[in-house]
Amino acid sequence: MAYTNSKLVNYTRISPNRSVNRNHKIDTVSIHCVVGQCSVETLGSIFASTSKEASSNYGIGYDGRVGLYVEEKDRSWCTSSASNDNRAITIEVASDTYHPYRVKDVAYKSLIKLLVDICKRNGIKKLVWSTNKSERMNHLNGCNMTVHRDYANKSCPGDYLYNLHGQIAKEVNAQLGSGTSSTTKKTLYRVRKTWKDVKSQKGAFNDLSNAKKCADENKGYSVFDENGKAVYTSKAANSTSSFKVQISIPDLNIRKGPGTNHATTGRFTGKGVFTIVETKQGTGSAKGWGKLKSGAGWIALDYATRI
Repeated sequence: MAYTNSKLVNYTRISPNRSVNRNHKIDTVSIHCVVGQCSVETLGSIFASTSKEASSNYGIGYDGRVGLYVEEKDRSWCTSSASNDNRAITIEVASDTYHPYRVKDVAYKSLIKLLVDICKRNGIKKLVWSTNKSERMNHLNGCNMTVHRDYANKSCPGDYLYNLHGQIAKEVNAQLGSGTSSTTKKTLYRVRKTWKDVKSQKGAFNDLSNAKKCADENKGYSVFDENGKAVYTSKAANSTSSFKVQISIPDLNIRKGPGTNHATTGRFTGKGVFTIVETKQGTGSAKGWGKLKSGAGWIALDYATRI
């Protein structure tokens, strides 16, 4: 197959951190957050360093400009999964350096345009998102949108972009002609601590039930309609009842507190069954953080299965 690159590119700096000639056709997209409101030039400099051992096919700067770092014919080193990177176009988007890692509107709009272009050139008829990790990782039910947190103990692409994946798919599909278009204005429900606290926003949803679910996962958050009226308040709360969880990855970080803003202890859980004696909401885990009975520290419950 003859691969092409996007004509939306404003800046090119090919990274040495790549594998020449991907071994799978392009049928997936993986959106990442940079964790920094940087330019495409800065991102290019980061990926130019061989010590980083990282790259992406494209990057979007804080101003919406598009950078090309790995040609589409080649595999980037982006999601901690060779299998995923061989089939996916990976895109890093400039974001805030703190939870929920918001991206600027101009960068978001540029992302939509780039995704439409990628889909058209590679014969991807529509984007399909799933909130089920297994469906994403195994491309079940047509799912072709993956995220870095599925393959590594990371919060990438940050809760802001993660919670917008369904909306991103809808917007892209509408332009591809595969989505259902409507002239009826839909209410957009926003999840925030208060209506005026724009920076606290976790996401924006067309579906009220999805917005409520997001609020329940974040203590102290409410759902607001487009007029700023609170239509639902989170029922989430810290819990002190114990339960057991199964860990299936060998390198789950143990942290000194409930959140990625707390330092790691330098230890991993390893695989096995562990007892959680307390849970709290915190940065970097949508399902919250669990305190280990051993007293070793806290783990992200996104990577644990309750048993």
